[in-house]
Amino acid sequence: MTAVGFLYPGHSAEDDYPRIETLLDSDVRLPLVHTDIGEDAHRLDALLEMGSAPRLAAGVEELRLAGAEAVVWACTSGSFVLGWDGAHEQVRTLALTAGLPASSTSFAFAHAVRELGATRVAIAATYPQDVAAYFTDFLKSSDIEVVAAHGSGIITAAEVGTWGRDEVLALARAGDHPDAEVVLLPDTALHTAEHLPELEEVLGKPVLTANQVTVWEGLRLVERRVRGPKLGTLFSRRP
Repeated sequence: MTAVGFLYPGHSAEDDYPRIETLLDSDVRLPLVHTDIGEDAHRLDALLEMGSAPRLAAGVEELRLAGAEAVVWACTSGSFVLGWDGAHEQVRTLALTAGLPASSTSFAFAHAVRELGATRVAIAATYPQDVAAYFTDFLKSSDIEVVAAHGSGIITAAEVGTWGRDEVLALARAGDHPDAEVVLLPDTALHTAEHLPELEEVLGKPVLTANQVTVWEGLRLVERRVRGPKLGTLFSRRP
């Protein structure tokens, strides 16, 4: 049995995690604790506070009691807005607080792109364009070329959490670019787990989504490779 813990901001698409656990059909458990997000806004000051050390530390003990062997801050915008160095400091602090290996969704994307052997990506973001630009800068610090970055202008995670299949597919299409080897959907508030096969079929290329890569990153931290063909190319590769 392997247990990977997640600190998830608020309540939007957290049901992706039990769905992914089911789709993996393995001895993997994915306990999740909700963090207090403060103000629900895709805005720099709100995102910096959302990912602050005290807010993350508050959920750590519950994950330890759940048997988590690693912890991932399941938030992209609440990590990449800190910049490459700041996001590293955020997960270092989290690891020290938890006494466990730690990471965040932003680093999960960087590691997953490398796992696929890709260097050129397109971003299909729910965020306003200025927030999406912070993600572009973060990925560039990881030597990933962003050939296009689409922002949808959505301010709150609560609104993103109401999006269904049609909106998710439309977002992916809007963000795709002919030169992109992979398309990234970076918001953990977006329900994507059940749409991954269709997303990849429609775009004809690998698609990485926030909750998908967050789970993959947690398993990477504990050195578990689990195949899940219904979870896209990232989980379909042979160890």
